[in-house]
Amino acid sequence: MRDEKLKQIILSDWIYRIVRVVYVVLFVYAGVDKLLNPRAFATVIDAFGLVPNPLIMPIAFALPILEIVAAVGLLFDVRGSLGAVAGLLIFFMAVVSYGIWMGLDIDCGCFGPGDLEGEAYRGLRSALYRNLILTAGIAYLYTWRSVRAFKPVHIEWWFSKFDGFVKSRHPVENRGPDPLKGLEEAGFGRSPE
Repeated sequence: MRDEKLKQIILSDWIYRIVRVVYVVLFVYAGVDKLLNPRAFATVIDAFGLVPNPLIMPIAFALPILEIVAAVGLLFDVRGSLGAVAGLLIFFMAVVSYGIWMGLDIDCGCFGPGDLEGEAYRGLRSALYRNLILTAGIAYLYTWRSVRAFKPVHIEWWFSKFDGFVKSRHPVENRGPDPLKGLEEAGFGRSPE
């Protein structure tokens, strides 16, 4: 009976939502912090010595945007967003592990340039340990989905809801022709059968 109660708590919707929101907050905070000072984040990227100079600034912009998009997708349980967050986490662990292996004594750049953790510890090991703990949370989310047979929503579902909302607010005569109608008739946009 006690084991059943524990299983019920662990597999509750609320625990799943709380863990998801923790990841959303972490990844949005990290992404926004990096976007606020992309030059400083580019300096952190450069310190690892893994990226050619012409790609440093594009990556300093793209990586935080990817973090934010993945986090927002996870907030709405969009299909692929948990995989994107997990992939980012594995990528971060690989880069931090490389830095440890090379003996680098630099800020990990996890929460933007000059984060308090980086200033306090000035090392990469704590970032690696934190990422390992975060990996356990990702495993929990995947396990919860598997046990509960939960399927995240497709992004098209969200767009269809938005489209329905817009169409309900505007009369048909003001919308004009449907630009996608010709594509659908040609076979594009249909789900495979």
